[in-house]
Amino acid sequence: MIEIKIFGIPNCNSVKKAFDWCNQHKLKYTFHNYKKEPADISQLKSWCKLVGWEALFNKKGTTWRLISEKYKDTFLNEKLAIELMLENNSIIKRPVIEFNSKIIVGYDEELYQSMLKK
Repeated sequence: MIEIKIFGIPNCNSVKKAFDWCNQHKLKYTFHNYKKEPADISQLKSWCKLVGWEALFNKKGTTWRLISEKYKDTFLNEKLAIELMLENNSIIKRPVIEFNSKIIVGYDEELYQSMLKK
């Protein structure tokens, strides 16, 4: 059985959908709540290495909209993105699902089915 860890914020709809999907498929998981324990730099660097910072950085969410004006003339790169994700964990796309040294970012039933149901 694979070990699944879901990272996110408990009241996020995408995170709730990931919980529901895992429960429906009888997959055990642990939950890492960013509100209680923020992501750290080594974790973010590791995730960026696996999927790229662009996949992790949520430019569609409220947090980015609130701070984007400050960075409108700044070139957004991995270093700055990681700094912003450290300062504002809610800017990390949710959920991030870790398993077998891999990750899935966001809610995607097809990916869950193909990667988590082996």
